[in-house]
Amino acid sequence: MKIITIFLYEWSHFKRSPFKIIAVLLFVVAGVYGLHNGFHLYKEQTKEIEKVKQKALKEKETTLAYFNEGKKGPKAKPWVNVSMPFWAIWHTPTPKFKTPEPTLVYSVGQAEQYGFYKNVTVWSSVYDADMAEEIANPERLQIGTLDFSFVVLYLLPLLLLILLYNIKGLENEQGFLSLIYVQTGSKNWWLFTRVSFYALLSIVLILGLMLYGAILTNVFQTASSEFWSIFTWFLEYLFIWFIIYFFILKLSKSTIATTLQMLGFWVVFAFIVPAAVHQYVSIKKPNNLMVAYLDLQRDGYADILKEEDSIIKKKIFRLYSELNKIPDSLQNSMSLYKKRYSSAAILNSLLKDNSEIIERENGFRNTIVENTYLFNPVTYFQNRLNKATKTHYYDYQDYRNEIQQKIDKKLTIMLTDIWKETKVNKQKYLNYLEELKD
Repeated sequence: MKIITIFLYEWSHFKRSPFKIIAVLLFVVAGVYGLHNGFHLYKEQTKEIEKVKQKALKEKETTLAYFNEGKKGPKAKPWVNVSMPFWAIWHTPTPKFKTPEPTLVYSVGQAEQYGFYKNVTVWSSVYDADMAEEIANPERLQIGTLDFSFVVLYLLPLLLLILLYNIKGLENEQGFLSLIYVQTGSKNWWLFTRVSFYALLSIVLILGLMLYGAILTNVFQTASSEFWSIFTWFLEYLFIWFIIYFFILKLSKSTIATTLQMLGFWVVFAFIVPAAVHQYVSIKKPNNLMVAYLDLQRDGYADILKEEDSIIKKKIFRLYSELNKIPDSLQNSMSLYKKRYSSAAILNSLLKDNSEIIERENGFRNTIVENTYLFNPVTYFQNRLNKATKTHYYDYQDYRNEIQQKIDKKLTIMLTDIWKETKVNKQKYLNYLEELKD
């Protein structure tokens, strides 16, 4: 029997099955809903980033006006003096952005859980309150949102189950399966072709939904290669379930047995295995409550200020080698102003050391999860999709590293000019803007 003949037979069978048609429609609706959730997040983040950029531009213009008008700062804040390095740096807006990719429409990953912009100051750290902890995709579903990757990874296998559950079993129960084998010449070929019809239907659905998502965020303008990469990941995921279900159909004798076995595999791989891995990781390496980090962030500055001037000076000159280049007369001068912001820089160094410990612990947890990919396909493909859309944990780790680099640069510039007792003018402020821009 030719492929086209079997496909036409299966199409006729599909059209006469309201249950299967409804399942396909529900999958499409869920897919469109997930795409719009991703699009809404992309649009909101893009809009918010533009607002922050405009606010930063306005602050620069305001500070430049102080210099042009010979003012030290706003009248309402007489303690502000932009001719001093600290206040000039403070009024040098340095926002750092994690710009959303157009492909966010397909997989939001950690984009809802981590901050995507930060106005970096000399008091900032990479684990401030605006850098939130992640939650899992199933938890996102509980609060009423889901993305397109969730629809494919969790609902596509269920859709395939509905489309395939009665193949072979129906013919066997009605007693004409042997006749079909005689007509086709190969039972495996007949079964494979019928299953392939629904695999092809699934591919069409996924591609159609992805093209719709591409229209929402203009994916093909800037991320056409990522589009096809994501599509390939979906195809590979579909192929895995295609193979599993094909062999279940091949070995099963009845519709009920087929349905229960398919459902069992879906429950195991979609829920039980990821949950078991999550539980194992939690036991093996419990979540870091960041108690030491938070205590240091809260009390560390005051503790450093209590130290003797000579100790603070020794620490700050060891951390910032640039300070050794200033004249000895300025190195020996230790005013309260210098002590205060040198202490802030020392605190930053301590926080950085603690954040590296946290990152190492998170890296250890991620390594454990990665070692389960062989029998944990849902998590594997979810992480591959997150990497393709730049919403993976490691993308936000890179973003935190960029923030830390900006903090360090701000502190270096500020401390150097504080210890050199530099008086900031308009040109110096413009130099700050140039040095600290991305």
